[in-house]
Amino acid sequence: MNTIPTQHTRVLSGMRPTGRLHLGHYHGVLSNWVKLQHEYPCFFFVADWHALTTHYENPTVIPQNTWDMVIDWLASGVNPGEATIFIQSRVPEHAELHLLLSMITPLGWLERVPTYKDQQEKLKEKDLSTYGFLGYPLLQSADILIYRAGQVPVGEDQVTHVELTREVARRFNHIYGREPDFEEKAEEAIKKMGKKAARLYQGYRRAYQEQGDEEALSAARALLESQQNIGVADRDRLFGYIEGGGKVILPEPQPLLTKSAKMPGLDGQKMSKSYGNTISLAANPEQVTQQIRTMPTDPARVRRTDPGDPDKCPVWRFHEIYSDERQCHWVREGCQSAGIGCLECKQPVIDAVLTELKPMQERAASYAAQPDVVRNIINEGCEKARETARETMDEVRHAISLNV
Repeated sequence: MNTIPTQHTRVLSGMRPTGRLHLGHYHGVLSNWVKLQHEYPCFFFVADWHALTTHYENPTVIPQNTWDMVIDWLASGVNPGEATIFIQSRVPEHAELHLLLSMITPLGWLERVPTYKDQQEKLKEKDLSTYGFLGYPLLQSADILIYRAGQVPVGEDQVTHVELTREVARRFNHIYGREPDFEEKAEEAIKKMGKKAARLYQGYRRAYQEQGDEEALSAARALLESQQNIGVADRDRLFGYIEGGGKVILPEPQPLLTKSAKMPGLDGQKMSKSYGNTISLAANPEQVTQQIRTMPTDPARVRRTDPGDPDKCPVWRFHEIYSDERQCHWVREGCQSAGIGCLECKQPVIDAVLTELKPMQERAASYAAQPDVVRNIINEGCEKARETARETMDEVRHAISLNV
């Protein structure tokens, strides 16, 4: 589908529980979540089952990691009043849908997911020859489809996972969307729209099916969006009827491409715990100051009087994030002319990082001091998520004839 029905504009995103987060998480994911929660109905979840796909031998760290991560989400500005925050394993419908989707998903679809072999190569020290690891992309699909999420914020390297989800949804709808009386129900739904709207819909449908007119398809979808006389089930039915298929039970999500995380690590590589180059969101001012002051710089600057090249210095990449144009000009000119020393160059970065972290750390301390508040946020989010998931599973079970 090229457009997303209004009832499927939900955004779904999750993170594995790895404990306290760092600036890479904030700039790469959380700051985007904070923006999205003001624009869409958002569901953000702790992917604790996914953590087991690669760390099944040491699950005891998951509860504390989950707690610490949720507090960092809240401290970063994720608002439980605007977004639903929940824990994957507290919504067992994820597992049920994963099981049902596994019945129709070809094995080859999972084996060709690029991250399958890539992760096996990167994590050679772990035994990943498990069904759970092979099937984790399908669990991701279930995570998305259980909420009928229309948009999934991902970087370019994760687009293939969304594409797999689209293929799985398409196959599910093709197999199970053809109700015995589908056409009769679709024609009845058309009548509910009123004569003028029904005539327009039929015209658009013919134009698309007979001539492949994509504009007619878009116009038909827009027409359905505006209809007040039909319910969600009829609307989903008519979305499928346009294209000559069956009822859209599981809508195909779209990747919501996000910019690649710009946040560098202390050594210039991508900020990552596995590289040991992170600045924790919980780091105190002394730690931050020490970490940045000891960052490597352009190796050509052996002495204070040696000119340098900012493009070869990890600190410059921090300035690209935190400094305005005027300050960036001061840094570049001062470095190339040896007019400033490396410690002078680093101080504005230290100040900017501390300024960014201070309000987050104050909010984190407040939440940590009120564990009952955090538990209530999680419990309410889990209940809301499960209520939505149950609605989807009711329809899925009906489609598969498991509703005896």
